[in-house]
Amino acid sequence: MENVTRIQSTAIFKEVKARFSRAGYGLTEVILDASLCGVPQKRKRVFLIGRLGEKEDFLMPLLQEKMSDREMTVRDYFGDALGTDFYYRHARSYARRGIYSVDEPSATVRGVNRPVPPGYRIHSNDATDDLARVRPLTPRERAQVQTFPASYKWPVASRTNLEQLIGNAVPVELARFVAVAIKEYADEHSSAFTARQEEIEVSG
Repeated sequence: MENVTRIQSTAIFKEVKARFSRAGYGLTEVILDASLCGVPQKRKRVFLIGRLGEKEDFLMPLLQEKMSDREMTVRDYFGDALGTDFYYRHARSYARRGIYSVDEPSATVRGVNRPVPPGYRIHSNDATDDLARVRPLTPRERAQVQTFPASYKWPVASRTNLEQLIGNAVPVELARFVAVAIKEYADEHSSAFTARQEEIEVSG
């Protein structure tokens, strides 16, 4: 299960966890920063991973072991292929910065993509004050920041829907990061896990 981090404070999330725990599942609840998991984007999401008969936080050591100790930047991922050192990412509010450098992770890709507004006022945290050197990323480039392959075909008719799909997606490499950890854990613990499942079935 994956969602935005604010779900952790909701009643439904706590109820879901309680139900799985009562059913005998061990749960690993972790907030992952995509930029430490193979994605050039500062995107934090909570994952809840359960396995029947497991201990709590069973997957945490493996996730922490596989995590990078350095954030991936846009340049790390694209090299110089974007042809720009700075790009515009439309903020929720003009009180926030809108101009980023490719030498840092991207801010969270959202379902909105707009050009630099006429009369844009430089923010104190903007990566440059030279608007002539700034452009927005294209939908395909934003999808690649989400680590979709450049050749991926999006099944949508309108640009608005496309931007929303891109912004709402789980980054491909973040999903792979979690999936690989789950597979490695399952492969390593398969015999012990099967024995525990049999015990649960017998006692239940």
